[in-house]
Amino acid sequence: MHGIILAGGSGSRLWPLSRELYPKQLLKLNSDKSLLERTFERLMSIMDIDNIIAITNTKHFSDVKMQLREYSNDVRILTEPIAKNTAPAIAISTKFLLDCGIDDVIVVVPSDHLIENTEAFAKTIENAQKLAKEGYIVTLGVKPTSASTGFGYIKTGEKIENGYKVDSFKEKPDLKTANEYFNSKEYFWNAGIFVFKASVLMDTMKECAKEIYENTQKFNFKIKEDIDYMTFDEYPSISFDYAVMEHAKNIAMVEMNCDWNDLGSWDAVYESNKKDSKGNVKIGNVIEQNCSNSMLYSSERLVAGVGLDNVIIIETPDAILACNKNDTQGVKQIFEKLKETKNDTHRIHTTVYRPWGYYTVLNHGEGYLTKMICVSRKGQLSLQSHNYRSEHWVILSGIARVTLEDKVFMLKAGSSIDIPVKAIHSLANPYDSELKIIEVQKGDKLIEEDIIRYKDIYGRVK
Repeated sequence: MHGIILAGGSGSRLWPLSRELYPKQLLKLNSDKSLLERTFERLMSIMDIDNIIAITNTKHFSDVKMQLREYSNDVRILTEPIAKNTAPAIAISTKFLLDCGIDDVIVVVPSDHLIENTEAFAKTIENAQKLAKEGYIVTLGVKPTSASTGFGYIKTGEKIENGYKVDSFKEKPDLKTANEYFNSKEYFWNAGIFVFKASVLMDTMKECAKEIYENTQKFNFKIKEDIDYMTFDEYPSISFDYAVMEHAKNIAMVEMNCDWNDLGSWDAVYESNKKDSKGNVKIGNVIEQNCSNSMLYSSERLVAGVGLDNVIIIETPDAILACNKNDTQGVKQIFEKLKETKNDTHRIHTTVYRPWGYYTVLNHGEGYLTKMICVSRKGQLSLQSHNYRSEHWVILSGIARVTLEDKVFMLKAGSSIDIPVKAIHSLANPYDSELKIIEVQKGDKLIEEDIIRYKDIYGRVK
């Protein structure tokens, strides 16, 4: 088998912890490993490590590569130049494998699911693999444990060996309909995990998703692995369920006989965490009095709760979320409002961790942005340049080794240096104590994507 990890997405329903530039699959929500890392390990348990590829948005490439290089330096990562939902991502990843001469059974998994029982998951995939070899496109279904309005539903049809034929797919229902589905034995939650033979998917798309099929044939990964922006932009933005699963005739479902949580909302995160005797989940700098069935999360400041019931409170340095535990699906609308009003709180955290240390945004305004950058001992930023901004560095503590074009400077506390637009430069801390600097950016376009990397000791250069 081969595996495709869908590692894009913004994780909008887990705002403010999840941001557009650092979404939930990169977060360590209830473990010392991220959801992406745990997904990769899960696939490693059922297939060879060299058979796994990931596809992500270009703005997440560096972080995805950094996390997966802990397992292998040779993990193949495809990068979408623009988000187009799951159908184009799955289609182009499958075409990539076919162009590599691979027509095996493929397991497609989102990168943000929580599954603890790996052995039971492997057995489920084994059952799905048998059906995929018979020419089915297989989806995994989860027996509902509640009348959830946050999941799509699968209505099963005829029973077949190892699973069911699928009668129909149902979108996220209202509460009344969800109760009807829950009380029926014919409906399952749609887990969003798919198993199919590569050539079978392409043949099926040719019949029922012709626009996606024809656009996919324009790519030839035998010539180059890069995904061309103009060609990719011609894809419709559509989910795999809408494009393929709702129209194809060769669809089957296998029940997942293991634990499963897609951690798609804060109530799901609450359910997945250990609770105290009063049903509370407390993470970080938290104190409570007479609270019950609530989640209190602190990333930095003290969070104090009094007399709360069925409430979610999430604190980050630049935003606080408070909501009823039964209304966490509405967090996505808050995220979208922030996006519409161009409030950067939806995009990025004030403090961002990198393999070399971290930086904290201190202030920003029209044409300027100020950061405090901390470089860990022996840490080193990539050799890079910027097309839209200049930078001014002031050394606060430690000694900085600054590379600027073909010169190297050793700068002590109190020293400063200017980095012009498009100048190739790097910052390193060759000593054991932390290096801290103030960086002032000036320019018309002050975004993290404005980084062109030439060399990087953490493997973030494509």
